[in-house]
Amino acid sequence: MTGGDNPPAEQTASHASRALLIPQAFILEWITIAWMLVEVAVAIASGIAAHSVSLIAFGVDSGIELLSAFVLLWRLNVELKQGELFSEKAEHAASRIAGALLYALAVYVVVSAAWSLWQREGEAFSTYGFVLTLAAIPLMYWLYRSKLKIAKAIGSSALRADAVENITCGYLSLTVLIGLAAQYVWDIWWIDAVTSLAIVYFLLKEGREAWQEEDEDENERE
Repeated sequence: MTGGDNPPAEQTASHASRALLIPQAFILEWITIAWMLVEVAVAIASGIAAHSVSLIAFGVDSGIELLSAFVLLWRLNVELKQGELFSEKAEHAASRIAGALLYALAVYVVVSAAWSLWQREGEAFSTYGFVLTLAAIPLMYWLYRSKLKIAKAIGSSALRADAVENITCGYLSLTVLIGLAAQYVWDIWWIDAVTSLAIVYFLLKEGREAWQEEDEDENERE
């Protein structure tokens, strides 16, 4: 998600095309919200039951993504009601919020991993957590690709940032899945905390770029 990914104005979707793409984006966001509600409930409940820091962290991450999805619904609703030009202010705010949520997610991953290593306690295996994270991986990849396609067509950096949160959730799902499997098979208590740290750079990079893109857009408008 770099500034160079923004398509020129002439390459963005026409008004007619946007009228078709915006409702599709709405559907994707409602699917995201429905799944994130499941993730929050199942991950946190199973994490508490299994004394699993990673599953609880995964549930909190889902809560952050849930907030991001509601932000995107607000931004898209502004465009539907007031038109593309009137959505610029909402786009700016939504992109900033999405970037801030990516930063918050990075902080939470670091704190969660550090706590797990400090406690030197491995998670207990959770069947519900395993099934949840296994199902989340393909779903998050599909949401990422679908949102990214629409974001490029309508020139929405906020929707791109939200798509990045989806693929980040997919990486976190894989991380938790590996941790659960390793704990079950080899009883490696530290693997979940260590592998969680691998995505922190990605989170910080994408969060920074979400803010930088909006700063560049502001300069261009001025």
